[in-house]
Amino acid sequence: MIVTNNHVVEDATTLTVCFADNEACEAVIKGTDPDNDLAVIAVKLTDIKAETASVIKTAVLGDSDSLKVGQQVVAIGNALGYGQSVTTGIVSALGRKIDTADAEMIQTDAAINPGNSGGALLNMNGEVIGINSAKFSSTEVEGMGYAISISDALPIIEDLMNRATREKVSDEDASWLGIDGEEITSSISSAYGIPQGVYLTSIDSESPLRGLGISVKSVITHFDGVRVTSIENLKNRLQYYAAGETVELTVQVIEGNQYVEKTVEVTLGSASEHSQTGGFGFGYDPFGRH
Repeated sequence: MIVTNNHVVEDATTLTVCFADNEACEAVIKGTDPDNDLAVIAVKLTDIKAETASVIKTAVLGDSDSLKVGQQVVAIGNALGYGQSVTTGIVSALGRKIDTADAEMIQTDAAINPGNSGGALLNMNGEVIGINSAKFSSTEVEGMGYAISISDALPIIEDLMNRATREKVSDEDASWLGIDGEEITSSISSAYGIPQGVYLTSIDSESPLRGLGISVKSVITHFDGVRVTSIENLKNRLQYYAAGETVELTVQVIEGNQYVEKTVEVTLGSASEHSQTGGFGFGYDPFGRH
């Protein structure tokens, strides 16, 4: 089991883990939490050579609740893709909130660069007290990196670890939703008062959503308990679900002049029986952007 950021694995078609001895193994996603930018991936024990297993060390988790501003920390990662690297600094602030995650963040001046995402933020005892996630970058700002506190992350990690491992289904088992949709970004949500997610522009007459009280202009926000961030995100998730499976959808539907959240169970259709492969077609843009 390996913890990383959701944005590291989101929309990936394949995953490879490189261990300390440079041996690489294929990995699969156990679970993701886009709201908190966390993910757990897994490598089969049978795929790991004995020599590699002998050099793998399980991370010891620390207590981020006991952190104090000014304490020294070390950030580990794969900065700029050059290989494992280490930077050091101090805890600059605690309990920070940023746009990319709901969890409270640890602010540090240890250099966190592209490639550090998902790496460990350690205290001086070598214990993981945070998961490197983001860097605030501009010409006016220097030394503002953020890590998800391990105390906030741990319950989420434990949930993701215990989810069923999913692998991509074959083409003949591919699932189908029979919808067209548009992504509702945060800026569109603010401008039009529409919840973020996938805004339905059309629903096929044979769609499994028919008869569930879901109509055009509804917004899919969660698929099987995981937040839907875009059309591509939903399409990619469908690749791991076979036709005939029943999953839970969270949808915002219009009632009167407002959106109301509704949870339904939908039995996925078969892509091979419909012309729209992969579960989607693409409709018009209701907001006139193209």
